[in-house]
Amino acid sequence: MMRPARLAVGVVSAGRVGSVLGAALARAGHTVVAASGLSAASLARAERLLPDVPLLPPDETVRRADLVLLALPDDALAGMVRGLVATESLRPGQIVVHTSGAQGIDVLAPAAEAGALPLALHPVMTFTGREEDLERLATCSIGVTATADDDAAWNVGEALAVEMGAEPVRIPDSARALYHAALTHGANHLMTLVADCAEVLREAGIEHSERLVAPLLSAALDNVLRHGDRALTGPVARGDVGTVRKHLEVLADRAPDVAPAYRALAKRTVARSLAAGVLQDTAAAKELNDFLDEPAEGHQDQ
Repeated sequence: MMRPARLAVGVVSAGRVGSVLGAALARAGHTVVAASGLSAASLARAERLLPDVPLLPPDETVRRADLVLLALPDDALAGMVRGLVATESLRPGQIVVHTSGAQGIDVLAPAAEAGALPLALHPVMTFTGREEDLERLATCSIGVTATADDDAAWNVGEALAVEMGAEPVRIPDSARALYHAALTHGANHLMTLVADCAEVLREAGIEHSERLVAPLLSAALDNVLRHGDRALTGPVARGDVGTVRKHLEVLADRAPDVAPAYRALAKRTVARSLAAGVLQDTAAAKELNDFLDEPAEGHQDQ
C-alpha cells in the first residue's frame, strides 16, 4: 500500500475526534503544525493530546498544512469549506479530509475545485477525547471515500487509515447516507435500548442493573454478529403471545415511555424471526402482529 510522505497536519477543530486523529497521525510520524479550537474543553484536550501544537484560527491552521483534517459537526462542514475557499486558505496539492459519517465527498467540491485532494475518513467508533481512544483505533475500521475513478486518492485514504492504526473499508460515495444510517441505528439506538433496559430494572427495585445485564447483552451481541437471525431467542421468537402481552401491560403501567419502543422492536423481531425460520408458528406470528398493531390503530381512531 502506498505510504504518504510525512505531512504537515492542520486540525480543524480540536474536538474529541479531531484531537484524537491528530494525535494518531502524529504518532505515525506526521507533524501536527496547528489546530483550531475555542471552547475550554477543546483547549484542555489539545493541551493533553496535541502538546506544543499552536492553536490558531481555522484559516491560519489550514494555510500551514499539507493535510487538512476537518473534524466538524455535519451541519458546519459545508460552510467551513466554502469559507476556506473564499479566504484563499486552501491551495492546490493539499489533502483535505473530513471525518463526517453522513457526508460524502460532494461537500468538499469547492476544495477540489481549488486543487485539493478530497477524502472522507470516518472512524467507526465512539470517541471520548481521551488517550484510550488511540488504542481503540487499533480495533476499529475507518470508512474511506474518494472520487470514484481516482485510484491514487483511494490509496492515500487507505494508507492514512492504516497509519492511524485502523482497518480501511471502502465506502462508495453513493452509499454514504445509508452506511451512516445503519451505523447510527446500530450504535446510538443500542445505547438508548440498553439505557432503557437498565432504567426499567431500577424501576423494578433491582440494584446493580448494569452488572446484571452486561453478560446477557454481551452474549446477545456476540451471537447475532456470529450467527445472524438464527441467534434470535425470547418470547417473540418462540411465539409466546401471552408473555409479550404481559410485558406490554406492565410497561404501560410502570415504564410508559419504553412501551412504544418495545412494541416496535417486537414487531420487527416477528418479521425477522419468520424470515429466518426461527418462528415457524404462523398462527402465533399473526396473533403477535395483530396484537402489536392494536395500540397504534386505537390511537389513530381517537
